[in-house]
Amino acid sequence: MKLLDYILFSLSAAFLVIGIYEVMVLGVEAAYGIFMVSLGLLFVFWYRKSQRERNK
Repeated sequence: MKLLDYILFSLSAAFLVIGIYEVMVLGVEAAYGIFMVSLGLLFVFWYRKSQRERNK
């Protein structure tokens, strides 16, 4: 994996943890955007990984 992949995956995990905290404190409605950012980063990570495997 490349450095950018590690960064994307780490940011996705960090936003997931922040989102879980926000759900416990403020509720699901307040944390929805944070979860979407986390999922977006995870999708970009998966896309980059599949493209790299396809090019091999």
